[in-house]
Amino acid sequence: MDTAVKTAPAAGATQGLRGMGFRGVLSPALTPFTADLEPDRPAFVGFCNWLLEQGANGLAVFGTTSEANSLSLRERMSLLEHLVERGIPAAKLMPGTGASNLPDAIELTRHALALGAGGVLVLPPFYYKNMPEDGIYAYYAAIIDKVGRPDLKLYLYHIPQMSGVAIAPSLIARLRRGYGAVIAGLKDSSGVWDNVALLLREFPEMAIFPASEKFLLAALKLGAAGCISATANFQVANIRRLIDTPDGEARVRLDGEVGRIRSVFEQYPLVPALKAAVAALLKQDSWRIVRPPFAPLPEEQRRALLGALGLG
Repeated sequence: MDTAVKTAPAAGATQGLRGMGFRGVLSPALTPFTADLEPDRPAFVGFCNWLLEQGANGLAVFGTTSEANSLSLRERMSLLEHLVERGIPAAKLMPGTGASNLPDAIELTRHALALGAGGVLVLPPFYYKNMPEDGIYAYYAAIIDKVGRPDLKLYLYHIPQMSGVAIAPSLIARLRRGYGAVIAGLKDSSGVWDNVALLLREFPEMAIFPASEKFLLAALKLGAAGCISATANFQVANIRRLIDTPDGEARVRLDGEVGRIRSVFEQYPLVPALKAAVAALLKQDSWRIVRPPFAPLPEEQRRALLGALGLG
């Protein structure tokens, strides 16, 4: 059975994806912790390097899968600095900089750009619910205006089942009218294919990334830029190969295997399951550590997961 450990495609193999900037498969890198629940910096750098070696086109650090909202502002900034200082190419980084409050979102975005990040992935303000579109627009507009850099590439992050705040097509259109190419793209983590397809049709000039590789082939045919998938922590090489393989039987087989692995992970709490799988894959049990409110995968579930992945 194919597993995550594959030889990466040749550099530059990802072709035919629209737009400039990020494209292909981006891994929302897991954040490792030590036994005392502090971020494990050496393990984080090593894992990010491994993901790039396996074929990731970029790293969407400090999103949902990274447990970003369980990290402090200072931890997020310090870890990003550490990645760049240790040689991770800043242009390959799309850090999450959204926050429930505007000042933190502005500070994180400024910091990421100062380090040379290729773009930022920005959640809407996610504590207050049922806010008017004018308020969500004002949040994004204030980030752009106060950061005040022409090189800002802002990727909207649509994950309403977690944030409780949807990014509607009407909001995207307003932001594009007001700020043009600064609104560079969007990650759609809704899990709703009809929404992904709608965005691809309505905003062909933007880099749209579905968050599930189950949608990847259909999305590519409509002009998607690639995908930003949680399971790209485990099977990034196969996802990259799926993108780079021409249409035909080989691509169909890859699509089936990639979708099967995604379906396995969807049966479990995603972050603890990914950490359990990465711990087994890298033979480093410390990867199972999660920061509360997450809890490690129970042993019975862990054994079943690893068995389904061929790691038992």
